[in-house]
Amino acid sequence: MLTITQALVDQIVAHARQDHPDEACGVVAGPAGSGRPERFIPMLNAARSPTFYEFDSGDLLKLYREMDDRDEEPVVIYHSHTATEAYPSRTDISYANEPGAHYVLVSTADADDAGPFQFRSYRILDGEVKEEEVTIVEAY
Repeated sequence: MLTITQALVDQIVAHARQDHPDEACGVVAGPAGSGRPERFIPMLNAARSPTFYEFDSGDLLKLYREMDDRDEEPVVIYHSHTATEAYPSRTDISYANEPGAHYVLVSTADADDAGPFQFRSYRILDGEVKEEEVTIVEAY
């Protein structure tokens, strides 16, 4: 189960809406071993695509060094889908290489009407996708 603050959910959704029609992507880091997402880190979609996201390799290396220096780990890895439901694609599954992370997807398919957004979380391990419950709290 993913427990996440409303403030972080709002930041992830705002980033997804801001980058629409391209997919948005980023990380929420937390203290190593805690499983608690705390620090919102929006990233640039190097692919600048409405159907694909890619972290810039230099930005990603810098981020991992920074997290290591701060004794953090990626608790949430998120991205948006702009025209489909919030479910991992085959490409998303093949790129999921953080076994301890929660993979959050936000669908902005209805962004123009500002309707309800899908905010869903998954565990992806060895190509197997399992949706998990999301609990949104005001604070930890």
